[in-house]
Amino acid sequence: MADGDDRQATFGSDGSLETDTTPDATGENDFGEPKEQNETDGGYSRYAVSSLLQKAVRRSDEEVAAWAAWELARSGYAWNLWDRLNLYVVEDLRAGSDVALTIERYEELATERWEPAEWKGRLCAIHAALAAARARSTREGPNADEYFRTVADLRAEARERGEEPAHDFPVGDLEPGGEFDAIFDGHTGEGSKLGRGTRFFKTRGARVGPEGEGEHSARWQRLAMLLDDERDYSAAELDRAVEPVDPDDPWHEPETIRDADDDRDRNNRDDLDGNRDDPDDSDGSLADFSA
Repeated sequence: MADGDDRQATFGSDGSLETDTTPDATGENDFGEPKEQNETDGGYSRYAVSSLLQKAVRRSDEEVAAWAAWELARSGYAWNLWDRLNLYVVEDLRAGSDVALTIERYEELATERWEPAEWKGRLCAIHAALAAARARSTREGPNADEYFRTVADLRAEARERGEEPAHDFPVGDLEPGGEFDAIFDGHTGEGSKLGRGTRFFKTRGARVGPEGEGEHSARWQRLAMLLDDERDYSAAELDRAVEPVDPDDPWHEPETIRDADDDRDRNNRDDLDGNRDDPDDSDGSLADFSA
């Protein structure tokens, strides 16, 4: 439950564990003995069971995950269970998994409609744990976070020494004309100064991939560009706007976008060659488009 955050384990200045056992977690264990602080009904430490649940989800051990969830729920630690399961969604499961909504729904049923430790609440706990264990496991989020944080420290240390960093962010220096030139459209200060308006956005900044636009989306994009009464797009520009990005080189954009058989003078066609002194769409507005 949401108030579970207030009952997370903390450590005192002397290293001792400071906890707050909820009333639901008191009473006797399965052996008729008074439960110790943070003890489950089965006589286990709730910290050990909680850790077991996470490792079982991570290793896709469905039976162990189901038991650990059941043990926490029946022992009065449902707040700990649901807090942990929601954390696993972002810490141990592949991004985009619909299991997040599944777990959220089971938590809602177990904590708002029914009693968490009762039969229906325990079933919700088991189902949620099974859903998590069956989802695609990965540590990509935490691994990326740790790597980026480490590189940030090394990068800052190198700057302090006046050296180039041995490791850098995957984007290097974000500057117009570089690998990520397409991001500098009218939504950025740099792109606005370069006069990059709607034309640049449509033919470069708004492209998707690697599958490209769907049939309907591509049709709508082309029609919207053809019906634009402020700009006259060439056939090459219309094609480029809906062309998938190259999966092996997703940021590449050509110096110019022009028809293969179009030999018109450069001054008589819309300029898309990235010339820093000649804006591509000086009267264009990006007010109607998101970045």
